[in-house]
Amino acid sequence: MLRTAENLVGLGHQVDIFTMQWNAEMPAAINVHVLPQAGLFNYVRYKKFIKEAFAHIEKNQTDYIIGYNRMAGLDAHFAADPCFIERAHGERSFFYRLLPRYHWFVDCEKAIFSKDSKTEVLAVSLTEKANFQKWYGIQDARYHYIPPFLSSERFANGKLVIESKEACRAYLTKTFDCNEDDFVFLLTGSGFAMKGLDRAILALAALPEALRLKTKLVAVGQDNPKIFAKMATKLGVKNQVIISKGRPDIPQLMQGADVAIHPAYRENTGLVILEAIACGLPVLVTQSCGYAQHVTEANAGVVHSMPFDQARFNAEFLAMRSSNHLIEYTKNGLAYAQTIMKNNDGSAEAKILISLAEKKLSDLSKPLH
Repeated sequence: MLRTAENLVGLGHQVDIFTMQWNAEMPAAINVHVLPQAGLFNYVRYKKFIKEAFAHIEKNQTDYIIGYNRMAGLDAHFAADPCFIERAHGERSFFYRLLPRYHWFVDCEKAIFSKDSKTEVLAVSLTEKANFQKWYGIQDARYHYIPPFLSSERFANGKLVIESKEACRAYLTKTFDCNEDDFVFLLTGSGFAMKGLDRAILALAALPEALRLKTKLVAVGQDNPKIFAKMATKLGVKNQVIISKGRPDIPQLMQGADVAIHPAYRENTGLVILEAIACGLPVLVTQSCGYAQHVTEANAGVVHSMPFDQARFNAEFLAMRSSNHLIEYTKNGLAYAQTIMKNNDGSAEAKILISLAEKKLSDLSKPLH
């Protein structure tokens, strides 16, 4: 959001941001309106925020409104989250769908994706498009795909190349007290349950003993590790599983690991998949991740087809552990990452929004500010 806002300002436009909280430095050229809300339930707080934000917006001349959360009254919506109603029917009980919270979120979603809505949708993945069309009938013309973006600032030395595999390897082994000859699978991302850490631990435990003893599974992210540590102990791989809080040195860890593993249950995109590829790290990922397609296109690893099967995944985990294709996966991934950088330098979202705003104002015969 901030990158898009800064690009819009750089292209000569004025940007106002409305949010319930802001935990960073205030940008110099952007007006940030922090509107905290009180309420027992999150949807009540959101409802109050939307009302107050639009009250501010209506007082000023605003050419175009984009929302990163779902709500009525938007010109455009950045669709980063899965289809709410699809998950509510597929993963929740009948009683959940009787709650006021459910109805409020469905109404917000319908206001955007309904075939009768005029809200344009920007999406970094097409994974959920079929679900939105199934429930709401959004037209193809209102669905705008954004090529994935990789920021060079996310990688070691600000470059999408491996500066020193040996140095990064030494850094990783020292950081997590691994042996130099350990084979390291790296899982990154907050929310270990949704990211499939349990699947990874089961696959590790299924390795032949000789390989298992020389294999480490390192998981880095914000989540409660207790249930997974307990699982590792029960399966006899306590010494092979390392769980860490979120860290700022992910690029270095990626360049020092052997394979990135991302067996997520559900992931709209999965930027860490592309970041791993850009670090030259072969990837083992489930097809349920929106960005899994890039692993296939790049030939940078193995994609586990759905529906998920633990036995089959265990076999793929073992195959990656013993693969002769890792160097090839690394080479392919680095080349593919360079192509991604060329396709989107970080300004794609801003350019799409300007185009959509110009179209809207052209229909209204007004100039864009």
